[in-house]
Amino acid sequence: MHLRLIVPTDRTDLVVDTLVGDARVTNVVVLRGAAKRPAGDVVQCDVTREATSDILSWLKTQGLYDDGAVALSGVDAAPSRNAWHTEEAAPGAPDDAVVWDAVVDQGYAEARGSWAFYAFLTLATMIAAIAVVTDSAILVVGAMVVGPEFGVVAALALGLALGRRKLAAQSLILLAKGFLVAILLTIGAALLARAAGWIDVGDVTAARPLTGFIWRPDRWSAVVAVLAGCAGVLSQTAGRSNALVGVFISVTTVPAAGDLALSTAVWAPSQVGGSAAQLGINLAGMTCAGVATLLVQRLLWRWTRTG
Repeated sequence: MHLRLIVPTDRTDLVVDTLVGDARVTNVVVLRGAAKRPAGDVVQCDVTREATSDILSWLKTQGLYDDGAVALSGVDAAPSRNAWHTEEAAPGAPDDAVVWDAVVDQGYAEARGSWAFYAFLTLATMIAAIAVVTDSAILVVGAMVVGPEFGVVAALALGLALGRRKLAAQSLILLAKGFLVAILLTIGAALLARAAGWIDVGDVTAARPLTGFIWRPDRWSAVVAVLAGCAGVLSQTAGRSNALVGVFISVTTVPAAGDLALSTAVWAPSQVGGSAAQLGINLAGMTCAGVATLLVQRLLWRWTRTG
């Protein structure tokens, strides 16, 4: 991980000496007087992922979070020999290390919400509704990938796991508002399609061998939601974005929202209840699994530090 610090001048020597003296840190660069806002010295270094949380915790005790600045980014490749030696000095595997400050910062960013979040969730829900009408498994997968909701679910789990009530409340409100807006807009679009004669209740109640599972939750719905929640949180804390794509196409949140909106528009009450249950089961399962995964990671992190 690459750290870029702005250090108050009266603490620069201490910070630099500490970083240079840590075998898990390398490529230390000091630019005295280079920072203008906030004013101070710029210190840059590369830190093994396993040591990043320790370094950040120490920097916080030195007041850099309040009096200076801390920026963190990933290093895609570090093929130099000194980088290899630095990695060897850090026990454990990089993927097992959690940079908690970065995870929390990402959680707050996800819970902040944006027009893009509402737009993508609405578009995904509309695609899912079309998938129901056409009984298309490919469109279901497409709707799952477009849906942006997992980042907010992960933020909710993070807030609950770490006792950050504000983060949990923001995430829960954003999820509720996001799905409400997406479902209402999809209902409106479905009503227009119904008025134009494009769809009717038969399109929803007819046999759908490829998409009927959306409104028929069962025990496997809960199992998949739990497994996806664990995998999703692990992919975010370990920085494995490829695994997160797999989570997107495994959970039936957006498809259930699309089925719920379409069933409401043409009024198929049996499917309204089933779709709502599927949506609730998936969101609850992912959240609970995410909380459990984060708590286990937190315990393992503390055990590793004390051990």
